[in-house]
Amino acid sequence: MKKILLLILATAALCACKPASQNQDENTEEKTNLVAYFSATGTTEAVAQLLAQAANADLLEIEPKTPYTDADLDWRDSLSRSSVEMRDPASRPELKSEPTNLSHYDIIFVGFPIWWGVAPHIVNSFIEAADLKGKTVIPFATSGSSNIEPAIDALRTAYPELDIADGRLLNNITFEDLSSWIEELSE
Repeated sequence: MKKILLLILATAALCACKPASQNQDENTEEKTNLVAYFSATGTTEAVAQLLAQAANADLLEIEPKTPYTDADLDWRDSLSRSSVEMRDPASRPELKSEPTNLSHYDIIFVGFPIWWGVAPHIVNSFIEAADLKGKTVIPFATSGSSNIEPAIDALRTAYPELDIADGRLLNNITFEDLSSWIEELSE
């Protein structure tokens, strides 16, 4: 894993050394890192955007076919959509669109808010729709009160064939903190 994580820093260093004219059009540069994220309220999205910058990664939003409303997200209502989905371990909310070819990515950061101690089941929908074998998957999450470790354990149990690295809870994170974390990943 250390070899693959060194790729993050090497990619960032190579991009930093390119002339400014080559950095102006990000679409001409094929990145080997991807930040895929699900965000119900915008909190995880803001972190994912910063992480994509710090890791020199492409950004992919994991979107449900039917967006979540405020009522859907009311965890105090046992009949809300999120409560019903999270009670059913087999629940796989439908994605707005299937992930396209991810074959050129080596490292995929997967971000989510923690729901009921684990990743929302739409993250499982994404993982099962994407071909992540042979890639390093690095989870990250936001949460008001939960730790990320149980969510990582659940993902590793559900997908033992994947290389799921230790992840991090990224509440109130700065660009500098994210850059330091990426450096730590290569150590």
